Order: sequence, then structure tokens, then C-alpha cells
Amino acid sequence: MADNTPTGAQQPTPKRAVRLVFSVVVAVGLVALALVWLWYEGRTQMGTLREELAHRVRDSESDSRDARLAARQALEASREAQAKLAQLEVIVSETQKQQAALEALYQDLSGTRDEWTLVEIEQILAIASQQLQLSGNVPAALSALQTADASLARSGRPQFLPLRKVFARDMERLKAESGPDIPELAAKIDQAVASVDTIPLAQDQRPEAQPSRAAAPGSEGWWERLVSELVAVFNRLVRVERVEGVQPALLSPEQSFFLRENLKLRLLSARASLLARDTVAYRNDLKISSEWLGRYFYTASGAGAVTAALLKELSSGTSVVALPSISESLSAVRGYKAVRQKAGR
Repeated sequence: MADNTPTGAQQPTPKRAVRLVFSVVVAVGLVALALVWLWYEGRTQMGTLREELAHRVRDSESDSRDARLAARQALEASREAQAKLAQLEVIVSETQKQQAALEALYQDLSGTRDEWTLVEIEQILAIASQQLQLSGNVPAALSALQTADASLARSGRPQFLPLRKVFARDMERLKAESGPDIPELAAKIDQAVASVDTIPLAQDQRPEAQPSRAAAPGSEGWWERLVSELVAVFNRLVRVERVEGVQPALLSPEQSFFLRENLKLRLLSARASLLARDTVAYRNDLKISSEWLGRYFYTASGAGAVTAALLKELSSGTSVVALPSISESLSAVRGYKAVRQKAGR
């Protein structure tokens, strides 16, 4: 039998074959071990990834629920906003209608604004003129003219300049007025009227009895003391007095009442004459009142002396003069109104 083995090749020995098999087995084991390790690591990582993924899925679901809730709330808020917007649109529409109505009304009233101003000024001046004539209230009349002039100045209309010039003349006359203080004089007369009932009558006053000189005890006898006591009793019963000047009239209680009432009426008449600027009647009433006071009343008393001094002060005061009026300004306003009404027709 022929041998096919090459000549130069060597036959492997059993030892080498064993080593080769062992190396292959070790390599296979290492590869298997590596594969097992890789499989374990992959499984561990897959578990971690699954847990993380589950956690993220739960978070996503929670976020999704919150997002749905927020979206629902936003939808409700949007609906409420739309409802409020609709209400605001309605209000704006009504406001625009009211504004248009007010503008139309203003346009209607703008043509008569001057007439309203003139009517107001006329009323102010009419009231001030009445107060000036009735009570002589110069400051009130001056204030009324200043108010009317300021109202015309605010309008800025040049056609009101003639009226303002008339107002200026009346204001200068009122500022230059230095007449008596009519309200103060009237208050003094009222004070005199109130004190009439407190003044005693002259017939009710008697001189005080002179004190009798008492004798020293033991200086006179019993007969002299008896005579002295009888004389003292007689002096208390009958008194002889000397009356100097005009003797006061003896009045009954009814006449005394009417005397006081007539004196009050005379003083009130003087007050009316004062307000009416009637100097002659004013002085005549005060003169008669002073004469009645001196003739029938006891002017040495406290109330009598005060009233007598008050009447003397009123009689000797400044004459009641006629105060300047503001009729020129009032007539100018009324004339200007009449001209405008004729022009409007």
C-alpha cells in the first residue's frame, strides 16, 4: 500500500491535538460567557429602559390630564370672555347712541345758551335789586354784579361787552357808596323795641324816705320818746315832696299798656321809614319816641338809660340817604334780551 503523506510533513502528535481541542473549547466558553454577559447586561438595561419609559408614560399621562383640564378651563374662560365681550358691545352701542343723543341735544341747546345765561343774570340782578331797596344790602348787590360780569366773561362773546360796561359803572357806584349801615340801624331800633317792656314808668318811682335820726337812749324822757314815735308814724303815712319840672302823668294799667304798645309802633314806624329811605319820617318818629320816653318813663333806670342813649344815637346819626340802584344794569339785560328775541323771530 502506497503512502500518500508528503514527505516533508510531520504527523500531529496526540498532545498537540489535545491542546488544540482545549484551546477551541476555552475560546468557545469565553465566547459563550461573553454572550451570556452581554445578554444579562442587555436585559438589565432593557428593564431600566422599560421602567423609565413607564415613568415617562405616567408623567405624560399626568401632563396630558393637566393639559386637558387647562384646555377646558381656557375654553370656559374664553366663553365667559365672549359673553362679556358681547355685553360690552351692547353697552358700547348704547353709549354711542346716548352720546349721539347728547350731541344732538347739545347742538339744540348751544343756540340758546346765551338766552339761558341772560335769564340767569336777570334773576340774579332782580333779587339783588330787591335786597338793595328793602334792606340796603350793598355788598350783596355788588356781589351779584360781579357774578353776572364773570358769567359774561366766561362766555367770551364780544356782543356782551356793552352789558359788561354797564355792570362796571354800577359796580363803581356801589363801591363809592359810603352811606349808613342800614341793617345795623334797623337792628338797634329792634333792640329799642324789645326793651320797652322792661323800662319802668315814671309814675311808679318815688323818692326814698330820709332816715329819721334816732335819739340816744336815755337822752329823752318817756314823753319825748312817745312824741317822736308818733311823728315817725305820721311821716310814714303822709309825705310832702317837691316835684321839679313836669309832673309825670298818672296812668291806669290799661293806659300804661297802650302807652308801651304805641311807643313800640312808633319805633317800628321809624324802622319802616329807615328801610324806605324817608329821612323826614324817620327823624320825626325818633323824635316823638324820645319825647314819650322822657315824659312817661323813668329814664334813670338801667334799661331806660340804655334806650334813651340808643334813641339819641339814632337821632343824631347820619341822615338816611338814597342808595344807588342797579336798575341800569337790570334794564340793559332786559333790553338786550328783547332785542335778541326780536332778531330770533
